[in-house]
Amino acid sequence: MKLNIKRWLIENNTLIIFVLMVIFSAIISDSFFTANNISNLLRQTAPVGLISFGMLLVILTGGIDLSVGSVVAAIGVSFALLSHQVYFPWALLFSVLIGAGVGMISGYLVAYQRVAPFIATLAMMTVVRGTGYLISKGSPITVGEYSKSILSFGSGDFLGIPWSAIVLLIVFALVYLLLKYNAFGRMLIAIGSNEEAVRLSGISVSKYKFWVYVIIAVFSAIAALLMVSRTGVGTPNIGVGMELDVIAVVVIGGASLSGGKGSVVNTLLGAFILAMIGNVMNLLDVASYLQQVIKGVIILMAVIAQRYQKN
Repeated sequence: MKLNIKRWLIENNTLIIFVLMVIFSAIISDSFFTANNISNLLRQTAPVGLISFGMLLVILTGGIDLSVGSVVAAIGVSFALLSHQVYFPWALLFSVLIGAGVGMISGYLVAYQRVAPFIATLAMMTVVRGTGYLISKGSPITVGEYSKSILSFGSGDFLGIPWSAIVLLIVFALVYLLLKYNAFGRMLIAIGSNEEAVRLSGISVSKYKFWVYVIIAVFSAIAALLMVSRTGVGTPNIGVGMELDVIAVVVIGGASLSGGKGSVVNTLLGAFILAMIGNVMNLLDVASYLQQVIKGVIILMAVIAQRYQKN
């Protein structure tokens, strides 16, 4: 019985941390459970959470994508520029397609040219960020008249739930179904567990690896559009360090960085945990530099918890 309780605690450490964070946040800040703060928390969680679902798929195959923050910046700028030229739906579509194109390049390098994911996406991070600066000339770009309606989406809600949070939940449901009931999702886990065995079974590992980088780039593009919808501005220097937050979310969610193991439910909880940490520290006026230190310590604790889980 004692062993079972210990095992349950280890296997559900993300849920336990989430519950403790909610209790702790409510105790130390009277503002935490206000409607305005919860709404802000949901809006802040949505972009990172979205990309984290994509990162989970990549990490399940044993890969990693460091370019997501740069994709967010470049897509934000691209959308702002397009919004001056074409109507709202076209600007959205072209932006997502540009994101998918970036993902195809990363996926091709990793899956078909056998470039290490860390190197390939690090190079893409620099290229895409630089492109964002080039096309924007280094300046923020305001959304054009053709696409002003996106601002009502970013600040609006449905039955009190922000639209961005609804998008997050829809994507969460899709990824959950993909991993739970679809052969594609199950294959990602198999590749991360034993890539060689999957390859010897005659299955094209490269095809699966290629598509996870496309998916994460599309999710990053959608996240960029959510961020632009809040501010009405595409900025080339946004998203710096975002890849670390996203990786932290997936690690806090219990995914193994060596691949083959991870949960989309825990990834969602991880996104809320990271957002709550930032939210509470902002409510308490903790200095931004100290926030980075605290986040780093929490990531280390999550990795240590992973080791216990494996044992």
